[in-house]
Amino acid sequence: MNLVQKLMWWKKKKSISEEVEYVDENEESWEEPEVLDRKQLDIRKEEDRERYLRTCCEQITDASKEMENLTYEYSLVTSYLKDIEEIEALPSEQRRELNEFAEKIVNLEKIQQSYTKGAKRITDVKFRQMEALEDEVQEGYKKIREAEEYRALVRQDLQRLDGERHAYHYRRAELRTTLENARGMSQILLIAAAACIFMLIILQVGLEMNVKIGYMLTAALAAVAVTYFYVRYSDAEKELQRVNSGINRLILLQNTVKIRYVNNKNLLDYLYMKFKVESASELDLLWQRYQEEVVERQKIAETEEEYSFYQKQLLHALFQYNLKDPNIWLHQAIAIVDNREMVEIRHELIERRQNIRKQMDYNTEVARNAQGEIKDIVDKYPQYTKEISNVISQYNKAFP
Repeated sequence: MNLVQKLMWWKKKKSISEEVEYVDENEESWEEPEVLDRKQLDIRKEEDRERYLRTCCEQITDASKEMENLTYEYSLVTSYLKDIEEIEALPSEQRRELNEFAEKIVNLEKIQQSYTKGAKRITDVKFRQMEALEDEVQEGYKKIREAEEYRALVRQDLQRLDGERHAYHYRRAELRTTLENARGMSQILLIAAAACIFMLIILQVGLEMNVKIGYMLTAALAAVAVTYFYVRYSDAEKELQRVNSGINRLILLQNTVKIRYVNNKNLLDYLYMKFKVESASELDLLWQRYQEEVVERQKIAETEEEYSFYQKQLLHALFQYNLKDPNIWLHQAIAIVDNREMVEIRHELIERRQNIRKQMDYNTEVARNAQGEIKDIVDKYPQYTKEISNVISQYNKAFP
């Protein structure tokens, strides 16, 4: 844009409050990575190009790591559902045998519960839940605690980035206002200079006055003013470019952090649902009470040889079938004899699997979008293919 275009271009002036873009600091907005318009990036700049490519690669890497963990958990939950199908598909004679052993166990559990009535530290439902997940509780507590600590750090990062972006948007609005003012003042100056010259011509021609000095003063003042506003306009325009670059950089950072925030949130939601708690401290307290309850119940169980006998019988019967984990049914014997309990267990497993599937779909979409961005850059800018390959080679594990 040349000087004349800059001086003559005029738009209606906007206030800073109208120009500042709204920055939503609600946590729900952190769950969706913001779409970065690549038109705002200068792919031909090495720094912007490498930063964008690395962001895409990091998104693919994070998604791949999440998929490994989710695939294992998905397979585990699916195997439990297949166990239910196997049990329900048993012939009537075999099912009757299972029901007999399971019913004996359930009845003996009720007798044991009556021994300790009034001294329970946790409910029967919580006890069976913790018993079924006993081998996973300590690891689960560690994961929840680490995830909660990580969530706090990610929140701080997102709040800080939101603050920085707000400051950048405010500064951009100020610079745009400065550019508008400079253009407006330049236009007013040119009109004023033209009016002065017109008056001087009238004085010179109509009144035959010597206005040479007036021409010189008008030209000098106009030149000084034009130079001043041109310099001010150019400085503001350069700073505006730097501010836009800073906003793009923050968007890239926010997208990476937002994806990690979503994965962290999904992990916590799943672990909370799995252990039926709302925090690591609640799980720790529940685990302590469960251990105390176990000690008490073990004292009773030592005198209940019959209970142990039927557990062995049930386990022996279950091992004859193609089950992933026969042992877990020792703690869910009531589900074998009570179809409502079995339906509830199946429903919970289906919800867990759907939750995992949702997380897998999310990470698959993240990886697909990032890979699509990289491919699109390669297609549109083949001159950078070698450089892009070098960046991708550093993330080989993310590109199977």
